[in-house]
Amino acid sequence: MKAMNIPKIDKPRIVVVGCGFAGLKFCKNIDGSKYQVVLLDMRNYHTFQPLLYQVASSGLEPDSIVYPIRKIFKGKRNFFFRMAKTERIDQDSKTIHTSIGTISYDYLVLATGAASNFFGMKDIKNYALPMKDVVQALNLRSKIIENFEEALNTTDLKERQRLMNFIIVGGGPTGIELAGALAELKEHILPNDYPDLDIRRMQISIVEANGRVLKGMSEEASARAEKYLRKRDVNIYLHQRVKSFDGNIVQTGEFELEAKTVIWAAGIKGKFPKGIGKGDIVGGNRIAVDEFNRIKDKPDVFAIGDVACISSERYPKGNAMLASVAEQQGHQLAKNLNRLSSGQEMKPFVHNDKGTMATIGRNRAVVDLPFMKIGGIIGWYIWMFVHLMLLVDFRNRLIVFFNWAWSYINHDKGTRVIIRKFNKKASL
Repeated sequence: MKAMNIPKIDKPRIVVVGCGFAGLKFCKNIDGSKYQVVLLDMRNYHTFQPLLYQVASSGLEPDSIVYPIRKIFKGKRNFFFRMAKTERIDQDSKTIHTSIGTISYDYLVLATGAASNFFGMKDIKNYALPMKDVVQALNLRSKIIENFEEALNTTDLKERQRLMNFIIVGGGPTGIELAGALAELKEHILPNDYPDLDIRRMQISIVEANGRVLKGMSEEASARAEKYLRKRDVNIYLHQRVKSFDGNIVQTGEFELEAKTVIWAAGIKGKFPKGIGKGDIVGGNRIAVDEFNRIKDKPDVFAIGDVACISSERYPKGNAMLASVAEQQGHQLAKNLNRLSSGQEMKPFVHNDKGTMATIGRNRAVVDLPFMKIGGIIGWYIWMFVHLMLLVDFRNRLIVFFNWAWSYINHDKGTRVIIRKFNKKASL
């Protein structure tokens, strides 16, 4: 295979695979005067994943939460981006094999993120819908709207009910935020769009294996979130594991639920190209790294973000797979490599827990801060402000703010369009 068309200069080359939160933060903070940086990603944009559910529920268009990689790093010294799929890493020759050619590295940074974990259940993978990227979110949006269009045209009452039932597997932040967004559609939007359907019959259900929703947050936040969801007529089934789904019926250990649409938010696992030793892979398909995000016995290979697992006394199974952790790891590794180039020692990564939050629709959110637990409308304002500030660009912030303001004032979501027909293969 031919070599990638990247100029060779008299500086160490860092190849970064993936432009999620960790890869983006790393590339922003690495010193271009000390290194040549080559970023590889399958897509030419960065996605703000925490708002994917709003794309899926017609609240935002995808261009509100994505931003072109080349524009982000415009003018950055000694920086190159190539849109390519990374297929294999050869650690012995320090070479990466991609869909557009090979490239050598002095340092390798894996920031490849995570994918949906179906826990080996093939029928779930075949029929349930994940929501990990923009394509999957758009697919889900089309599926939701198409369901109601089909419900109008069927005379089979059982089939109509299945089309109007939505089951979300997983009661984490993604699951409850999507449930809240669907509940808003049911309450404010769909009755006007489909006056000849009895939208009151629409059922939104969360199936959660643990004893409470938002298991990773405080018990107070969990209780508040459950209260908010039940007020919006969301069914919550706790201590229940989904065993199978055939496209019509969900089987748990105790009962059946009928639905045409199952949204999978029950788990994620690390994803990375071939070439990582089996001994370096731990639970959750993550790469075991030390406190400097370095793979054991590989001083030139690092992993950051969801794909990395730093086991410690505080986090024996590694840090939570959250955007805040990924950003902090990306920033810390960039600072460490900048130090290394100046002959200084690297500093270990220590997660600074600034809090977690989730929203359950209009005027409802839960926020866990290190010093305070907040809910209700104040929590909702905090959630909105934080998410607006985390968006990459001012334009994105402005578009999202105006969309939210319009929806709040008019109880409307303006993107209820089927750009393309639902395609299950595009969701995998």
